[in-house]
Amino acid sequence: MKLVAIVGRPNVGKSTLFNRLIRERRAIVEATPGVTRDRLYAHAEWAGRRFTVIDTGGWVPDSDDLLARAVREQTALAIEEADILLFVVDGRQGITPIDVELATLLRAAQKPLFLVVNKCDTAEWDAAAAEFYALGLGTPYPVAAASGRGLGELLDALVALLPETSGAEADPRLKLAIVGRPNVGKSSIVNALLGRPQVLVTPIPGTTRDAVDTVIRYYGEEVLLVDTAGLRRRSRIREHIELYSVVRTIRAIQRCDVAAVVVDAYEGLRDYDKHILADVVEARKGVMLVFNKWDLVEKDATTADWYLQQVRQELPALPYVPVLFVSAVTRQRVFTILEVAKRIHERRRQRIPTAQLNRILLPIIERTPPPAVHGKEIRINYVTQVRTEPPVFVFFCNHPDLLPDSYKRFLEKALREHIDLEGVPISFLFRRKNVPYRLQT
Repeated sequence: MKLVAIVGRPNVGKSTLFNRLIRERRAIVEATPGVTRDRLYAHAEWAGRRFTVIDTGGWVPDSDDLLARAVREQTALAIEEADILLFVVDGRQGITPIDVELATLLRAAQKPLFLVVNKCDTAEWDAAAAEFYALGLGTPYPVAAASGRGLGELLDALVALLPETSGAEADPRLKLAIVGRPNVGKSSIVNALLGRPQVLVTPIPGTTRDAVDTVIRYYGEEVLLVDTAGLRRRSRIREHIELYSVVRTIRAIQRCDVAAVVVDAYEGLRDYDKHILADVVEARKGVMLVFNKWDLVEKDATTADWYLQQVRQELPALPYVPVLFVSAVTRQRVFTILEVAKRIHERRRQRIPTAQLNRILLPIIERTPPPAVHGKEIRINYVTQVRTEPPVFVFFCNHPDLLPDSYKRFLEKALREHIDLEGVPISFLFRRKNVPYRLQT
């Protein structure tokens, strides 16, 4: 997925544009310059093409203020990491010296760039946007991020640079991402799997700054291991490179088949471990939970069962996630990660015949039908699987918009009780019967 970075000086509307592109109010928007201190990232979609957007802090040159220096470093890293740049300027204020300086920096990056002239609320301001041709960055795009005016033309031009989704270029190898908070032993697990110190290992949190791919042969098959920089709470990010690492980790999750979410067994499951699990599930990747440093835990014959019970209580919505207890130091059960990952990968690729699905689910639905909503009886006619990796199932019924979420969860539980989908997030879609379903790619 391509990365699009929004850059510009303070208070030109970068965060407003970011919120408009992702269609939700995630970035803080204030009239006070410098509100956006850390880079934010989210996924956006236009005309069927998806991309990741990064919002950056306002660029302030020649300032010794600690915050201003940090923002400059973060913005520079965003420019370096991005595939496409959106340079936002203020159409009402015209060209400023900071715009000129930042334009010079962006030209040097030699990346596809769109000059976005914001706050052009009327056609009169569109004409004034022609002033920005003087920056030498090509055609200005006059927009009003607050209302969405003019964004259609900008986005049409942007997605024209994005590649079409193609299954022909897919790598057939299992891609396993090792993700988790800093200092939980992700690199140590990779080294234990490899049997040699391929990745730098140190007890200092944040040592791994980038995503590193390593190929391992396991029973004659190649597996691509992705060791990622540790994810950390946004409130605890103090160093600009940490933000760079978070973006790379998110991209690693997007391109993997299965993610092993590593947790420090001695510390136990933390809230941010749950957030990372949620990121993997939202991306619809195969998932497992790996408690590392099991050698440090005082245990008896019931300790593993107690841990598993705690996990199920704290993650009631994820009963299908397999839980492993390993030690990278002693290499205890480390290779189980590969075995479980292979099984999850196979489950993500399986296609369940329509006849089998209906033979399983229709009797269950008949015994426990959906509740009537607003006096309307809901009837589910049949179900079919429309894609794999990840699995997507479509239910055809007479009132798809009225089906309660509680009944959707009931259907998922029923399917999982009869089909082995351990470690596999699945998606249900509900469509009106006799209306053909077109799979979006």
